[in-house]
Amino acid sequence: MTLTTRWEDIDWGKISVRVFRLQKQIYTASRCGDVKKVRKLQKLLRMSWSAKALAIRRVTQDNQGKKTAGIDGIKALTPKERFELISNLKINGKSSPTRRVWIPKPGKDEKRPLGIPTMVDRAKQALIMLTLEPEWEARFEPNSYGFRPGRCSQDAISHIKNVIQAKAKFVLDADIAKCFDRINHSKLLDKLDTQGRVRQQIKSWLKAGVLDKRVFERTERGTPQGGVLSPLLANIALDGIEEKLNQYALTLNHLRYPCGKKYTKKDRIKSLTYIRYADDFIVLHEDKMVIKHCKQLITEWLAAWGLELKPSKTRIAHILKAELSDDGIAGFNFLGFNIRQYKRGKHKSDFNSNRIKPEPLGFDTLIIPSKEKVKLHYSRCAKIIDQHKTKSQTDLINNLNPVIRGWINYYRFSDIKTFGITSKLDQLIFNKLRSWGRYRTGSTKTAYQKYWTTQGNKNWVFANRQGDSNPLRLFTHGEVECSSINYVKVKGESSPYDGRVKYWSTRRGEYPETPKRLALLLKTQKGKCKLCGLYFREDSLIEIDHIIPKAVGGKDKYDNLQALHRHCHDVKTKSDMILINQHGHKQFMQRLYKEWEKIDYIWVDDIPVVLGSKSRCKR
Repeated sequence: MTLTTRWEDIDWGKISVRVFRLQKQIYTASRCGDVKKVRKLQKLLRMSWSAKALAIRRVTQDNQGKKTAGIDGIKALTPKERFELISNLKINGKSSPTRRVWIPKPGKDEKRPLGIPTMVDRAKQALIMLTLEPEWEARFEPNSYGFRPGRCSQDAISHIKNVIQAKAKFVLDADIAKCFDRINHSKLLDKLDTQGRVRQQIKSWLKAGVLDKRVFERTERGTPQGGVLSPLLANIALDGIEEKLNQYALTLNHLRYPCGKKYTKKDRIKSLTYIRYADDFIVLHEDKMVIKHCKQLITEWLAAWGLELKPSKTRIAHILKAELSDDGIAGFNFLGFNIRQYKRGKHKSDFNSNRIKPEPLGFDTLIIPSKEKVKLHYSRCAKIIDQHKTKSQTDLINNLNPVIRGWINYYRFSDIKTFGITSKLDQLIFNKLRSWGRYRTGSTKTAYQKYWTTQGNKNWVFANRQGDSNPLRLFTHGEVECSSINYVKVKGESSPYDGRVKYWSTRRGEYPETPKRLALLLKTQKGKCKLCGLYFREDSLIEIDHIIPKAVGGKDKYDNLQALHRHCHDVKTKSDMILINQHGHKQFMQRLYKEWEKIDYIWVDDIPVVLGSKSRCKR
């Protein structure tokens, strides 16, 4: 067997399969409670060459924040440096201080502190993450959704609607004050229950300190935000609240069915719902006194970890009746959504007769974006328009479209259209664009003629009409179908490490924030990468590639697009550039790409190699 000697020669497909096989075994052993086997498999994975290579790739190539330097000033590693780091990457119990970076909170004047580790520490954290995450995914409570693979905020929102749509309830809407900055280190290390170098390494990261403008600060508590491992450690620390509440629910002997019979143990637990997303959580129950007692229990539980509830963001409310809420406001905000129940009319018409039958209708449960998020979104769009007063219409559309698409995709599994929010936003943006056009042309009529057109059955389409049969147009909020009943929530105890690879790769195309074009490609490709043939994982970074590059006349159409892993896309792009530089004639290049499109291949040392065969074809 030939040993790999270069970063470019690593077969990432085989690497991923090897690592996932061990992670699946760790997950299974953890589910069975076999701690000894878990530790043995974790050590095997931690020492493997494949895991080290994958960890380094994630922090140096895949990570979006890879170009942010730590205290060593290193922003990127060359392929040669990455390859050398694989052999030198060791869990030795040592770490460097993190660099403090302040980032603004969306829509607020205050800033959030981040601690940026060095590149080597990031790689070590990613390696430990590969071993710890499968173990804890098997142990985490089912109603935790934040910073977990295969789960998103829409899963939490869908769970809330499933719980409250049949019955009006009270809610404890709470937030933990400075959760990441105050977690008790000793309790966290004891809960991790790791020994030897791993415990020393994690403790070293927690105690490493922070360098803020050349001033060193000790970290006696908390997990610094910005590290690869921090979200997992925070989830581990907060795991256990749901179990505490379930134990309390078993003591609620006063709960009875309408017939007068007492609740069973199963229904007592089911009547009390706890849902957490990172440091935000809610508790739902039909009895206000139960909610108040839950607040007290959670406060005591958090105090043992050095944490407390944030008074300004903690409230008890009723979802239907405002007069039953502490602050007189019905419903609550969670993850950018406003969740509330609205009374229906007292009666409805019976169309099978000529009279009206008195039939009570109860209430509707509706989920919409919170007022703050709607206002913040419009402000962002308006700011982009103001910044493009002297720039072309094409630049304006290219900057607005991603913002509008991303926002409406996040909220498309809500009742946003029922409240007319989409049409209101489109009207406000239209008015803003009209002012933009009047500023550029000096006349509203001229602006209409120059910047708006008709496409099909749509009038007043803001599009660049200059010499293009398919002009670039502005995406509108009303184009997306929105409903809060269409989303299918992930099953409570399911995990990407349970081995159901096809299920998770298919589900990836159904995530609310997955662009429509990518979702269609994932469905067409049956969840597999076109280049390496492997299923896309829940944490895979997927990019859209032009089969025939645009540089040689490739069209931006579905039949010329394919979904690839980011690292596979890098390989193909490099090979395309080599080919284009050697054979610059556009017609020849298009014909060559069309021939290669019919078979699966990959470029190795500038030579196309057919996948599944050892033979090489000369160019």
